[in-house]
Amino acid sequence: MGNAENRRWLRRAGQARLEYGADYNPEQWPREVWPEDVRAMRAAGVTIVSVGIFSWARLQPGPDRWDFAWLDEVMDLLHGGGILADLATATASPPPWLTTAYPEILLIDQRGNTVWPGGRQHWRPTSPIFREHALRLVRELALRYAGHPALAAWHVGNELGAHNGHDFSDDAAAAFRHWLRHRYGTLTALNEAWGTDFWSQRYTDWAQIIPPRQAAAQINPTCLLDFQRFSDYALREYYRAERAVLRKFTPDVPVTTNFMVMPGVRRMDYAAWAGEVDFVANDHYVVPGPQARDELSFSANLTGHLAGGQPWFLMEHSTSAVNWQPVNPAKKPGELARDSLTHVAHGADAVCFFQWRQSRAGAEKYHSAMLPHAGEQSAVFRAVAELGARLAALSSVAGSARVPADVAILFDWESWWVAEQDSHPTDRLRYHQEALDWYTALLDLGIRADVVPVGDPLRHRMVIAPILHMVPGSLADRLGAYVAEGGHLVTTYFSGIVDQNDHIWPGGYPGALRDLLGIRIEEFGPLLDGETVELSNGTVGTLWTDHLDVTDPATEVLAEYRSGDQAGRAAITRRAIGSGSAAYVSTRLGPRGLSVLLPDLLERAAVSSELAPELRGRVELAIRSGHRFLINRTDEPVDLGVDGLLPPRGVQIIPR
Repeated sequence: MGNAENRRWLRRAGQARLEYGADYNPEQWPREVWPEDVRAMRAAGVTIVSVGIFSWARLQPGPDRWDFAWLDEVMDLLHGGGILADLATATASPPPWLTTAYPEILLIDQRGNTVWPGGRQHWRPTSPIFREHALRLVRELALRYAGHPALAAWHVGNELGAHNGHDFSDDAAAAFRHWLRHRYGTLTALNEAWGTDFWSQRYTDWAQIIPPRQAAAQINPTCLLDFQRFSDYALREYYRAERAVLRKFTPDVPVTTNFMVMPGVRRMDYAAWAGEVDFVANDHYVVPGPQARDELSFSANLTGHLAGGQPWFLMEHSTSAVNWQPVNPAKKPGELARDSLTHVAHGADAVCFFQWRQSRAGAEKYHSAMLPHAGEQSAVFRAVAELGARLAALSSVAGSARVPADVAILFDWESWWVAEQDSHPTDRLRYHQEALDWYTALLDLGIRADVVPVGDPLRHRMVIAPILHMVPGSLADRLGAYVAEGGHLVTTYFSGIVDQNDHIWPGGYPGALRDLLGIRIEEFGPLLDGETVELSNGTVGTLWTDHLDVTDPATEVLAEYRSGDQAGRAAITRRAIGSGSAAYVSTRLGPRGLSVLLPDLLERAAVSSELAPELRGRVELAIRSGHRFLINRTDEPVDLGVDGLLPPRGVQIIPR
């Protein structure tokens, strides 16, 4: 993605290795603890830490007061211990003196309420006052640490957009109008794109346009989409501003920020961000559930493809329990290593946790860490040290490329945004979950799959595009060309429905993909909660059905509805086009139902498992050039035959 070919990895000396570490917050602890931290880090195999993420109030206690002495000492201690620093710009949360002096930098929510200090990331991305003060801090940091031997990378902010992804302030309104002028050029073009003749919304002056603040009824859907695009852009522009300062004073030090490729986080279009960073970094936390570890693999897989095959940095994950879920269970034995090595299997060359030493105070004091409250004489620390030793022995993995799979799952943030807007046939639809269901079904069948951004080249034998709701004409052309050249496309309900402006493609659904699929749908048939439909292939559908007609003789019906309002109509179709094909699944089948459907589609696409039959479903296979990663998906041991026994939740790495 983006400038992948020009990316730089960490600035360091010596041979390639897998980096290992955590966020380090020494400002939370007295000075006498710091040397002990470095000693324990070395014992655990730590090679890099992220420093200074939330330290603005310490570094700049007042408008014209600076205190770098403590950070100087920490940086020197790290270097003396042979530990690299991913140095943060400390702009993640402004200090109280700044928000007191300039309350106009604070976020405004959709209802017009001020988001007050007391948490974190309460600043407006478009505030010129905030930017002035933040860039001053960045400049001071860059000048001070430009030549420091511990400095390996710059870490801009922290999880940008996690809490300030949408701001509805007057600053945001002015910036939004500027962005819209650049995008559309004229009000005539904007009115056409937004469909403003509906509900008498036609604009005659740019000043009339405001962000989609709380309204009396449903807000214009294209306005919502463009505000999402703008908000993502505004944060990227802020990131670029910090990056420009850092590159001016430290041109040889790579710059990044930590993404959040994980379920529930959809504010940012990380495919657009990937080209802005010198290396991709990601934070990932497991959300409990039946597909929890499949989702971890899915997110790591997608992150690796955002990185364009280059090394990427797992900036944060947890050693054990987190603190922000309703119930926060500890990880089971083996899960710490399995979670970490799954990210490595999908291309991560650095594995880090939040955080190094578990906090005694603050909102995250119950969040696990590498060095927990129980200290070094704890199961968590022993597991941390064991993982450190294991990563150190895997230096040959560092820098190796992921071996492409035969199957790809397309992921599109804009389809995610739009498909889940209000005033749709159902509000139960979940884009990310449907994509994950396909991934789980493929894992259950022992099939490797790549999770790729929708803009990536279509090179796989089979491409699965779940709920590809937004299909501009150019994307429809790409998909058509892919099938014509022998590719096998599979898509689902609510795909191909709208163009880039969230306007319906006329003539019947699935709109832009109708002719390619050889079907036509007059009406959607969303299902009520608890309602199911039976299919002729023995599967059960939920959530959605379609009133589907086959329009092309080359379109084969693979399964019909046996019950429900669409009984007797086609439920799953496949149109053969030369040596390629385009298939359509009109209901949600879930992982179990997809595992019934997929073998036929995979066989027709000449895709088969690389695992022995007895391992399929129990073991995930990931391949980096030179190494095969066998990951136990279960809580039971798995016999690998000549390769030995894979323990519960274990990972075995076998040279190829």
